[in-house]
Amino acid sequence: MERTYQQKFVDKWRMVLCIFTITLVLFVPGILLAGQYKVHRVIDGDTLVVQKVATKMTIRLVGIDAPETPFKKYGPGQPFSQTSTKHLAGLVLNRSIEIKPYVKDKYGRTLAEVFLEGRNINVEMIIVGLAEVYRGTPAPRQNLDPYWGAEEEARKMGRGIWALGKKYVSPREWRRSTGK
Repeated sequence: MERTYQQKFVDKWRMVLCIFTITLVLFVPGILLAGQYKVHRVIDGDTLVVQKVATKMTIRLVGIDAPETPFKKYGPGQPFSQTSTKHLAGLVLNRSIEIKPYVKDKYGRTLAEVFLEGRNINVEMIIVGLAEVYRGTPAPRQNLDPYWGAEEEARKMGRGIWALGKKYVSPREWRRSTGK
């Protein structure tokens, strides 16, 4: 039995729709990670919540470690923890940023470099002395050279956390000593 022109037309559109659907399923996750995100919330000096359309994602600024905020709202935190949080919020809160994701950490956060108008916000937090270079295992393929250079400059200038001199305790050591 000969197929009609209308049947052939419908078959072609089904094929196009099928290819479109497969393409969408394969590439939408990559599209969602690319491009601009709006910063919805700043949790602390190295953690943000970003949103793109209806998707929210927690970002941990890779390669840096900011002073730890208190466990409880009014409990003791590290010196400069609130300053660090406020500074990061002043830079990115309610603004559109770009992210360069690396991996997820054990808490499900995306470890990423954050960029605002081409500036690496991770490095900027170190330059102003409100974070140090992360002392744990670095993310795969991340170049920490600019981070170490920024930390050396901030130390020499006595900015932020480095103004504490010998009283300074790294966030990593502070977490170990407090059990956080």
